[in-house]
Amino acid sequence: MDDAYCGTPAPDLVPADADAGPPYAECVLCRKPTEYPESTKGATLCPVCAWQEAGRTACSG
Repeated sequence: MDDAYCGTPAPDLVPADADAGPPYAECVLCRKPTEYPESTKGATLCPVCAWQEAGRTACSG
């Protein structure tokens, strides 16, 4: 058995500076950060609020 294979550490899946990046826009409903930069025009929604809003509009028939 090759000990070098078993001794290799797993790579980091999330980089240490994952939070670094452009300032993100706030969700207009819950004020949590979104995936969009602050320079995005229009009403920005976080993924949770966007999913809930899509469900409400789809069922409003």
